[in-house]
Amino acid sequence: MKKTAIFVDVQNIYYTTRQAYNRQFNYRKFWKQVSAETEIVSATAYAIQSRDDNQIKFQDALKHIGFTVKLKPFIQRSDGSAKGDWDVGITIDILETVKSVDAILLLSGDGDFDLLLQKINEQVHTLVYGVPELTARSLIESAQEYRQIDEHLLLP
Repeated sequence: MKKTAIFVDVQNIYYTTRQAYNRQFNYRKFWKQVSAETEIVSATAYAIQSRDDNQIKFQDALKHIGFTVKLKPFIQRSDGSAKGDWDVGITIDILETVKSVDAILLLSGDGDFDLLLQKINEQVHTLVYGVPELTARSLIESAQEYRQIDEHLLLP
């Protein structure tokens, strides 16, 4: 059985499933599906720190499922825009993990990860889960395997 490390771009998955389906991603069902196919040796979910009770409960639920949750502060700029991007952190963690696993599974539709996948494809199997119409074509093409997030991986 392949040893797999999972990396979740929580904000991307939240917004793309909400936009495409007006529903939330079912992390428990995802975990059950993936763990039946592979040995999950690590699973990290990257999220934005919040004082909101629902966000704290969600992050606790992720931990209960088996994810390590990494939080970054939400930064509100003086012009009203916001910053809370984990792309560099996810990239660094994947590069540090690639030599100790057989597969990297990325939950994101963000095309910024395409170069990363191209770089590691010769070292490890790469698999991306994303919402079909909201996943960058370049990311799909860079992954060795792409799986659609559809109705069966969403909460009712």
